[in-house]
Amino acid sequence: MKKGAVVAVMMGLAMVMFMVKPGEGLSCMQIESMLAPCMPYLLNDGTPSESCCSGVRSLQSSMPTTTDRRAACECVKQAASQYQGIKPDAANQLPKKCGIEFSMPISKDIDCSKIS
Repeated sequence: MKKGAVVAVMMGLAMVMFMVKPGEGLSCMQIESMLAPCMPYLLNDGTPSESCCSGVRSLQSSMPTTTDRRAACECVKQAASQYQGIKPDAANQLPKKCGIEFSMPISKDIDCSKIS
């Protein structure tokens, strides 16, 4: 099996392990795991990988309430502040490039209290 295929399978398994039951919030570790495949795109631009887009879709579907979205926002904000070099334009375009509507910007500067 090619290295890329192995990585994709491992990411898929990791995402299944971190799936959340309805009514349970996500931990920051789970959110970071979902978005980890997006780091090459966020740092270098280009095209996000399918595993990146899959993680963004999983995160979106795991935030049904405003409380969930605000908590996830705080995790994303914290994670984004740890990485120097995230390109704001790439972060803003990520949902569109993945073909989804995402209710929360990926940014270290977002005011999470304004997320609805």
